[in-house]
Amino acid sequence: MIDLQLAIDAPYHAAEGPRNNPDAETAVAALLAAWRKTARPIFHVRHDSVLPDSAYRPGQPGNDFKPIVAPLAGEIVIPKRTNSAFIGTGLEDRLRQAGIDTLVIAGVVTNNSVEATVRMAGNLGFHTLLAEDACFTFARRDWRGVLRSAEEVHAMSLANLDGEYCTVVKSSGLLDAVAKA
Repeated sequence: MIDLQLAIDAPYHAAEGPRNNPDAETAVAALLAAWRKTARPIFHVRHDSVLPDSAYRPGQPGNDFKPIVAPLAGEIVIPKRTNSAFIGTGLEDRLRQAGIDTLVIAGVVTNNSVEATVRMAGNLGFHTLLAEDACFTFARRDWRGVLRSAEEVHAMSLANLDGEYCTVVKSSGLLDAVAKA
């Protein structure tokens, strides 16, 4: 679970337009419930920004996890300072020591921390599944200055990842697979 903190609701994220997947947190909560029920390992990644104006900076309310997807006692929290959950965190070592070779990733922002983490996971040899409806992003301008909707940004990020770094899936498929296991 990547960066699902109150900071993501800071107005500056939506400066160019609203987010997509308004029910993403509900999808993440359903995945968490299934993982908890079946005692699968859960890793919550928390962005601890070092930027003075970031809503993600420690010591601010934005650094807290969203209540609907907050870690329970005993669940692992991995603090990070860059966009990738693997850089400077020890996450790879923890996963390898636990014998985990398949990852399911959800969180924010699709084209930033989620994409960076998924790319690294794929490059490190993890079998990675990305729950597309349990992630979201915001509208933004492309390098030519053309405003792209959040759905366009999300779709392009997924297209960049699927088949090379991960397999993009829907959370309903993951929940069905867990229920049948």
